[in-house]
Amino acid sequence: MSLVAVLRTATLACTLLASLGTAAQTLGSKPVRLVVPFAPGGATDIVARAVADSLARELGRTVIVENRAGAGGSVGANFVSKAAPDGDTLGVATVSTMAANPAINPKNPYHPVSGFTPVITLATVPVVLAVNRSRLPVGNLKELIALLLQQPGKHAFASAGTGGVGHLDGELFKALTHTDLTHVPYKGAGPAITDLLAGQVDMMFDNLPSMLPHFQSGALQAIAVMSPQRSPSLPDVPTFTEGGLRTLDNTAWMGLVAPPDMPSAVRDGLQAAAARSLNDPAVRKRFADAGIQPAGGSAADFAALIEKELKLRQRIVAEQKLKLD
Repeated sequence: MSLVAVLRTATLACTLLASLGTAAQTLGSKPVRLVVPFAPGGATDIVARAVADSLARELGRTVIVENRAGAGGSVGANFVSKAAPDGDTLGVATVSTMAANPAINPKNPYHPVSGFTPVITLATVPVVLAVNRSRLPVGNLKELIALLLQQPGKHAFASAGTGGVGHLDGELFKALTHTDLTHVPYKGAGPAITDLLAGQVDMMFDNLPSMLPHFQSGALQAIAVMSPQRSPSLPDVPTFTEGGLRTLDNTAWMGLVAPPDMPSAVRDGLQAAAARSLNDPAVRKRFADAGIQPAGGSAADFAALIEKELKLRQRIVAEQKLKLD
C-alpha cells in the first residue's frame, strides 16, 4: 500500500472514530431508548431486539427497547418525532409509520419527512397474506377470492392498527378483488396474530417474520407473498404478481430514525454504529432465522426510500379512493 493510501485510510478511520465519539458524548450516560411503535411479537419488534444488543456495544451505552403501540404505529412514531434530538430517543420506522398511515390518515400527527432524522435502513421483509385454515379452507389466491366473493360481508381481516400498512394492503386487496371484508384493527401484529390463530378473524396481511413460525407449524396458511420474487423462506408460496395482482408486490422495510434537527455528526455516528451492528454475525443469524434481509446504506439512502414509499402509498390511496373506516 502506498503512503498516500495509508494516509487516506488513517484519515477515514479518524473521521469515523470522531463521529462515533461525538455521538457517544451526546448520548451521555443515559440508556438509549429505542421505540418500537407496535406491540411485542411483530416483525418490527423482532428487528429492534435483534439489533439492540449489538448497537449498545457499538455505542458503549445501554439500549432499551420500548414498545409504544397504537393507531397503526403513529403513537410511537409521534413520540419519537416530538423528542429532543439529543440521541437519547431513537425509533424504528416502518412502511406503516412513514408512508401508509400518513397517506391514508389526514389527521396523522407528524410529518413523515420533516418530522424525523433518517439514520439507516435496517431490514427488508416481504409481507404475506395469511389465512386461518378452519375459517377459510382454501389453498391458493384464486380459491380465496372465489370464496370471499361467494360470501360477501362474512369474513374479517386483522391488522396491526388502523392506518398501518396491513390495513392499507387489506383495503387495496378488497378494491382490486371486489370483495367485502370487515377490518379489525389491533395494537400491533402480536395480538392480531393471536386472534387469527384462535379463529376470531379470518385473514391478515403481515410481515413474514412474525408469521413464519405459524406457517412452519401448519397453524396458518400462507396464500401469497408481497414481493417481486418469492421468499427463500417460503419458496412454494407464489407472489401476488403470479396470482394476477401486480399492484400488491411491494417489500416492506424497517429503518432507524431520530427526532428532527439532530446534529449531522451525531446522526453519522449512529449510522456508522448501526451499520456495524448489521454486520454482526449474531444479528445476521437472527435475521436469517426469521426471514429478514439486512439492509444498510447511508442516511441519504434511507431518506430517499421514505420519500419514494410515501409517494407510492399516496398514489395508491388516491387511485383506489381508499379511506379510513
